[in-house]
Amino acid sequence: MTETVGATASGRGDKSGAKQGDKRKRPVGLTVERLYTTPGVHPYDEVDWQRRDVVMTNWRDGTVNFEQRGVEFPDFWSVNATNIVTSKYFRGAVGSPQRESSLRQLIDRVVGAYHKAGVDNGYFATAEDAEIFAHELTWMLLHQVFSFNSPVWFNVGTSSPQQVSACFILAVDDTMESILNWYREEGLIFKGGSGAGLNLSRIRSSKELLSSGGTASGPVSFMRGADASAGTIKSGGATRRAAKMVVLDVDHPDIVEFVETKAKEEAKVRVLRDAGFDMDLGGADITSVQYQNANNSVRVTDEFMRAVEEGTEFGLRARMTGEVIDTIDAKTLFRGIAQAAWECADPGIQYDDTINDWHTCPESGRITASNPCSEYMHLDNSSCNLASLNLLKFLRDDGRFDAERFAKAVEIVITAMDISICFADFPTEPIADTTRKFRQLGIGYANLGALLMATGHAYDSEGGRSLAAAITSLMTGAAYKRSAELAGVVGTYEGYARNAEAHQRVMRKHAAANDAVRTLPASIPVHKLATITWKDALAIGERNGWRNAQASVLAPTGTIGLMMDCDTTGIEPDLALVKFKKLVGGGSMQIVNQTVPRALQVLGYQPEQAEAIIEYVAEHGHVIDAPGLRPEHYEVFDCAMGERSIAAMGHVRMMAAVQPFLSGAISKTVNMPEAATVADVEKIYMEGWRLGLKALAIYRDNCKVGQPLSAGKGAKETATADAAPVVEARPVRRRLPKKRPSETVSFTVGGAEGYLTAGSYPDDGLGEIFVKLGKQGSTLSGVMDAFSMSISVGLQYGIPLEFYVSKFSNLRFEPAGMTDDPDVRIATSVLDYLFRRLALDYLPYEKRAQLGIFSADERTAQVAESYGDVDLEALRTSVDAAPAQSETPAGVTPAPVEVGSSTELLELRLGKAADAPLCMTCGTKMRPAGSCYVCEGCGSTSGCS
Repeated sequence: MTETVGATASGRGDKSGAKQGDKRKRPVGLTVERLYTTPGVHPYDEVDWQRRDVVMTNWRDGTVNFEQRGVEFPDFWSVNATNIVTSKYFRGAVGSPQRESSLRQLIDRVVGAYHKAGVDNGYFATAEDAEIFAHELTWMLLHQVFSFNSPVWFNVGTSSPQQVSACFILAVDDTMESILNWYREEGLIFKGGSGAGLNLSRIRSSKELLSSGGTASGPVSFMRGADASAGTIKSGGATRRAAKMVVLDVDHPDIVEFVETKAKEEAKVRVLRDAGFDMDLGGADITSVQYQNANNSVRVTDEFMRAVEEGTEFGLRARMTGEVIDTIDAKTLFRGIAQAAWECADPGIQYDDTINDWHTCPESGRITASNPCSEYMHLDNSSCNLASLNLLKFLRDDGRFDAERFAKAVEIVITAMDISICFADFPTEPIADTTRKFRQLGIGYANLGALLMATGHAYDSEGGRSLAAAITSLMTGAAYKRSAELAGVVGTYEGYARNAEAHQRVMRKHAAANDAVRTLPASIPVHKLATITWKDALAIGERNGWRNAQASVLAPTGTIGLMMDCDTTGIEPDLALVKFKKLVGGGSMQIVNQTVPRALQVLGYQPEQAEAIIEYVAEHGHVIDAPGLRPEHYEVFDCAMGERSIAAMGHVRMMAAVQPFLSGAISKTVNMPEAATVADVEKIYMEGWRLGLKALAIYRDNCKVGQPLSAGKGAKETATADAAPVVEARPVRRRLPKKRPSETVSFTVGGAEGYLTAGSYPDDGLGEIFVKLGKQGSTLSGVMDAFSMSISVGLQYGIPLEFYVSKFSNLRFEPAGMTDDPDVRIATSVLDYLFRRLALDYLPYEKRAQLGIFSADERTAQVAESYGDVDLEALRTSVDAAPAQSETPAGVTPAPVEVGSSTELLELRLGKAADAPLCMTCGTKMRPAGSCYVCEGCGSTSGCS
């Protein structure tokens, strides 16, 4: 196979960068060389194909959501990727002859449209070049090297409108006609399952007068109508929840009201939930809560951030005249933004001056907003189509990143993305007009976290950031180089002539940022090629101009990440070291991520050592105290969740490392622990500005109500209008009788001996405990006596035992370790042991199962039940067929039957609740993907891409 793909367009014909439609002589087209394919061999003939049955069920109740049998996929595609592509992307009514049933049909449908449009619009020098391009595109999609965004798979090659974009930015002016048109356009975009963002700052504030003399409503009031519209369309049958972004400038007079909107609504949710209303997602009463269908962001300026640093006043300006009509203490406002984000995760921050300093088309208008996930930022009434490369596919067997192949793959993908604009349809005419004039593209990548781990780099390390920066620089440099070559073949984007100077200035800024990258050994070859690529891009662009106003973003890659069998999405680190994997023929397995063995090999561990470490990770879910693993290597295996989770600033530093090499921004939420303070949020937002980010959002664990179960509904339903006044109920202490049964258990935890005495009511309910630990009269003994008294009184006042068990199990402190109890072999603390023992003695099996607490006999029975009628050899064969497990010699165990996703598996292992929503399609707990969430069960996302 040849290792290059190239275009000689820049070296022949007209170099003036003539616009589309210019009658002057043009180069004859791109000359395409082979990168992956072999002459005379079709990509489909190089792989082994399998027939599979796709049956997808709801993990909560077992009902079948989707079924299609006999679909055809390559044998190396995982069951999960097969299920998601079949259910999401195959077109035609299920059961009809028109229904697609093979991956070949899907790829041919899409690639055929790109091939035809490329030929019709003069992209290729010869028919042979066009055929090579189609074969290369087919090979890369077939082998999961990259993927287009979901709208391409939904629409291209079908009778539906050929919408290819997932990201939209709208505009609204200070007129009622424009505001009502905003509602309409947003609704059309939601109807198609996509999302949109816009800036409301042109709408005059509630402190300003209308021309009639009345007071204006202000933008926040109009947000209510748009939010209700989004909620209605969502519940009216859209494929996923509506995704939208609302932005307001920091100098808008209504900024304080805007900042507080969602925080106040979150407080309302808590009050209504506690009063017995159904505040579950999709519940009967949740519609009374406003502003929940949008992400909110404040657009801050350098002037404002400097005022925060200096502690000075900041002016709020009238929308119509620009005059200062009010002032506010900048620190107070900034603290308010951080406080609201701490309470409910909104608003995020967008850094206006940084965004517009990197704007290639300032003569055509400022960048005022973003798409819902914050990665696409460009002109109002515009769109961006996305595609993402799977970085792990470019990791060679020797552990080196194949920079040359990566750069050539980028050229193929960016060519296809530009071709799509030639035949694409758009939801509104203004969006169509702007997109065709500026041809915005958003190439990006997935699996960065997996790549860093597989190469032995910690995510939060200089080496990790250096490699990520070099790869991102090479990607954008190669994309713009090809864009300049395309400009020499089919012309520049229409808005280029007006913005040529600014566009070239931004290209020089990217190249200068590349020169400033601190290279470390693994990143040196990638950075050298990036430097050469940027030099070529600038030279060709100076002659030809550029075909695209922007080229790159980092999107969430939710559904398409699962389609490519990626361990990690977008720029994210690994979620956890263990994951949930579906198997051919049904069932599931818990495996150690495929990147862990590769990392151990790169770090120099022998196969026997690696096997022991992997088995330890499979059992514990982390690497702390893994046998033979050196402590200095722990950081390589740090993840987003669980033990040794990556600190919030580690995420911010990684974003800052790659931001200078992106045309747009980064879809990512910086997760913060529940114990984080408002000051911590302020620090994150301030550092994001100082480090040159374009946008930043945070999420503090458990800051939102989530999906609580509503209590007291029965009482509410039976109440009548003429019922007596409600008297506040107070807890009543139910004391134990003088003579009551009790049981004493002696125990040992980590060498510390103690006694637990539990007293019961005559009807067998636990009513008191006494714990003897430490010498009589010691501080420890006194504290345990007081603790026992507190728990006992709580039990007698009616606090359920399962509440105490959920709170005190899994607490970690010394003494901890092995116990002498066969039912609880290891305890993370004395309290962990005590409440597990109490649960085993006093809670029914159903409640213990929810808490993940089982006796030794019950665990044995579960294993016997799982394996009793199973052909283990056949199961092992099916497991080995999956690519991830073929690289995982150890650390494979059956996944618990109640687990439906990696997030749920992580919760079960660590005893912690991951703050993620349930999938509205199949009920599985979703996992983070950028600033959105993705469902591993069916591929649904909560975002726009």
